[in-house]
Amino acid sequence: MESTVTTEPAEQRPAPPRPGYGQLLRTRGAWTFLVPGFAARQPFAMLTISIVLLVRHTTGSYGAAGAAAAVTGVSMALCAPYGGRLADRYGQRAVLVPGVVVHALSGLGLTALALSHAPLWALFAAAVPTGASVPQVGPMVRARWGVKLQGSPLMSTAAAFESVTDELTFVVGPLLATALCTTVTPSAGLVTEALLTLVGGLLFAAQRGTQPSVDAHGADEHARVTHTSALRVPGVRVLIVTFLGIGAVFGGMQVSLAAFTESIGEPGLNGVLYGVFAAGNMLSGFVCGAIAWRATPRRRLAVGYAGLALTASALWTAHSLPLLAGLGLLVGVCIAPALITGYTLVEALVPAGARTEAFTWLTGAVALGQAAAVTVAGQLEDRLWGGAGFLVPMAGTVPALATLLLLRSRLVPRPVNRTVARGVGHRAPVAVD
Repeated sequence: MESTVTTEPAEQRPAPPRPGYGQLLRTRGAWTFLVPGFAARQPFAMLTISIVLLVRHTTGSYGAAGAAAAVTGVSMALCAPYGGRLADRYGQRAVLVPGVVVHALSGLGLTALALSHAPLWALFAAAVPTGASVPQVGPMVRARWGVKLQGSPLMSTAAAFESVTDELTFVVGPLLATALCTTVTPSAGLVTEALLTLVGGLLFAAQRGTQPSVDAHGADEHARVTHTSALRVPGVRVLIVTFLGIGAVFGGMQVSLAAFTESIGEPGLNGVLYGVFAAGNMLSGFVCGAIAWRATPRRRLAVGYAGLALTASALWTAHSLPLLAGLGLLVGVCIAPALITGYTLVEALVPAGARTEAFTWLTGAVALGQAAAVTVAGQLEDRLWGGAGFLVPMAGTVPALATLLLLRSRLVPRPVNRTVARGVGHRAPVAVD
């Protein structure tokens, strides 16, 4: 039986605009926070590798270098979510300005201690405030996109764009840090990181017009609900575990690539190899943002993470420069879909008043996974065979994949009429597909 409903011919109906990077970048006011935001997050990609190269030079041990970098990462992972919560409550500028000043001073202090051959415990003491004060510019930029694009289909494109931006920093950052440490002086990387953080962070903080408003959700009767910790959302806890595995890939590769290139007498290639890895991540992130996906984010996350675990598990078998570069590229290609989808799910799972905190939990999870990975990989490189550190990415991603597959039902947003986690569910539903 034919339908009696008449519809306008498809060729006569205006096609809805397809979400894309061009449309995203035409968002009013976007460039005012994108440019300084990129400058402010650039040093983040330089920090770990700069510490590893400096401390390795002054102590002669990858284990000590990895441990110092790990303290920084753990400190950041523990403090970043609280910084995100403060930014949600009091505004980004109020948190960012003192944070970048403390970070710059702490980084310079750590550099001075390392060059003076201070004991390892002193390096650890200086690494704590250095990590705790790392500015969370990436989550802050994502929160600004959330304000600009509330309920818009461009949010997935924005998540992909931010992943591409993050990975561009991980292409430029390690190359810059390695070049400075190997051709200028071993301390040049960390000094430059501290100064760039200070200048870039202050420029970003000056963009007050685009930061999320604290008055809109800070003074009404629902303030207690809005400021409930994002960690109470079950899906966020699942994502934290998956992002820990991603951090293990970053940390394991940073130490192991440095050890591998030094073992073949080409330490300058460390930044090149890591750049190839980050380039794969950046390119796949760009493609992910350009595709109109039909699969749900949960499915995309599971498939992408399975690919990441598979490729990361093959790294330890690479014994030549071309093979290692090829595998690193594939690992990078698999990371971007997992990162993008994870951040997209946060938009659906977490209320706006806790979103910066949620993003910092994920960023902190990457930092914590990276911290553990650089410690373990450094010990493996010192105590076992060359390349043993490449076992760490496999050890981090395989259990995380199992957790994701077992608990993926928690990545479904709760119904709006249902109170979840003391009010975290009080928001308009957002489609996940």
